[in-house]
Amino acid sequence: MTPQTKFYVLMGGIVALLVIASAIGRILQIKVERDSSSAAVVENLVARVRAWWSMVAVFATAFLLGPNATIVMFAFVSFFALREFLTLTPTKAGDHKALSAAFFLLIPVQYWLIGSNWYGLFSIFIPIYGFLLLPSLSVLAHDTDNFLERSAKIQWGVMICIYCISHVPALMLLEIPGYEGQAALLLFFLVLVVQLSDVLQYVFGKLFGKNKIAPVVSPSKTVEGFVGGALSATLIGGAMWWITPFQPLQAAGMAFVIVIMGFLGGLVLSAVKRSLGAKDWGTMIKGHGGMMDRMDSVSFAAPIFFHLTRYFYT
Repeated sequence: MTPQTKFYVLMGGIVALLVIASAIGRILQIKVERDSSSAAVVENLVARVRAWWSMVAVFATAFLLGPNATIVMFAFVSFFALREFLTLTPTKAGDHKALSAAFFLLIPVQYWLIGSNWYGLFSIFIPIYGFLLLPSLSVLAHDTDNFLERSAKIQWGVMICIYCISHVPALMLLEIPGYEGQAALLLFFLVLVVQLSDVLQYVFGKLFGKNKIAPVVSPSKTVEGFVGGALSATLIGGAMWWITPFQPLQAAGMAFVIVIMGFLGGLVLSAVKRSLGAKDWGTMIKGHGGMMDRMDSVSFAAPIFFHLTRYFYT
């Protein structure tokens, strides 16, 4: 099966699932019109499904336009995610040079390195050069008030929103024997497993959730939701082995790692939001909050999945 055929089969399956989800959402809307408490949950689910239609269309278009379009798309994802992160973490005038460098130097260079297939520099550019550059620019403003805290917030935002997220399109760098020309499908494998895990944890939590995992950090996450969603997403990941260079059990193992890291990413960034007194990172995606609300799990899962795949399969 050619990469294009695999892509069309995959998209066909996703569209079929979205059609079913949309139909279920409409049926539930009709049934709960008189129950305001249930209606809020159903409306949230419907809004999520509608947002997924748009996101799938964007992903599919980028894939069809080629690797460069996908890289540009994720560069914008990093831009909007970083903007949301730094909007919730107030900065001062002394940080303006560092912020300008983060948006207008680190983002374009990081994604240019991916497009240039320059793995050696891509992997260290932000953790070393960006890490040292940002506080160096801030210190030139001679403002020492909360300097460590301000610098750490900017560095954290850059690492999560640029460096970690950039590992998603970086999957296209991988040259795997016997899998030539198909690395872009790994991007879909990663994103689908992460997002399906989030959705299924939400569904299982609403249906069976009783025991909260971290009530202070994320009251909606339950043990039942996590176990049901994690196992289901792992099985689905194993069933998608045919779009990967993995065997079925290997694909399930990779999916399990993605699920665990995605869960931890969501939990950690929920803690960050709580510490900042915010419920969502933004309002960019109706039903999902902001860009970072969709990319929090991806930001933790992407680097681990990338390096595991690179270590064992290239």
